[in-house]
Parts: sequence; structure tokens; C-alpha cells
Amino acid sequence: MGQQQLLLVLLGVIVISVAVAIGITMFSDSAVSTNRDALVSDLQNLATRAQQFYHRPTSMGGGGNSFNLLTTGSIALLTATPTDANGSFYIETAGNGSGINATVVIRGVGTELNNGAPVAARVFVYPDRDSVVSLN
Repeated sequence: MGQQQLLLVLLGVIVISVAVAIGITMFSDSAVSTNRDALVSDLQNLATRAQQFYHRPTSMGGGGNSFNLLTTGSIALLTATPTDANGSFYIETAGNGSGINATVVIRGVGTELNNGAPVAARVFVYPDRDSVVSLN
């Protein structure tokens, strides 16, 4: 009877250990996914602000149909490198082309790690639309 009870306890410990390992993995995956979604949402908000800057006249602090004068501070309204709970945001390129060919690229780097690298996404902003690409 003692060996049977010991075997059941050992089996219970193994099952609980596997369940805990699976739970930790699922929690980690959820945290990465949540951070990526929040990062993309912030990037879309920044893209909207960049489009507003593009269409605002230069006399009112805008770009006057250009992204050339766009800085991260001018769209975040606070600092040169805006950071929030979801990550940090940087302007990679601004002012390429004019009119419908004008673009700005904003990169977001998240706070969670996905396979050892931080979650990252990039948004390509045009005067009339934007396109978000998840990098990691």
C-alpha cells in the first residue's frame, strides 16, 4: 500500500509541474501578444497625428503638406523620444517625397521580449493612409 501511495504522489507532482509549465508559457505568450497589440494601437495613433501634422499649414505649426519638418516631439507633444507603458517610439525616416509620395516611417519597440528580442512594429504613414507591419 505504501508504494502505491508514493507512486500516486509522484504522479501528482509530475502532473502539477507540467500544468504550471504550460501556464507560465501561456501567460508569457499572452503578455507578448498584449504588448504587440498595444504597440500597434499607439503607432496608429501616432500615424494619425503625423497625418494631421502633414495637413496643418506651417503657419500653424504643421508641415504644410510635407513630412520634412516632422519630429517625434511634434507628434507626441512631449519629448524627443516618446515612451509610454507599451514601449518607445522613433521616427526612422520623414519627408521622403512630396504630395502623394510623401512618407514617414515610425518604429515602436515594446517592453516585452519575444524569443529574446523586444516586440517591435513599424508604421508607414502616407498623407491619406497608413500601414502597420509587426516586426517581432
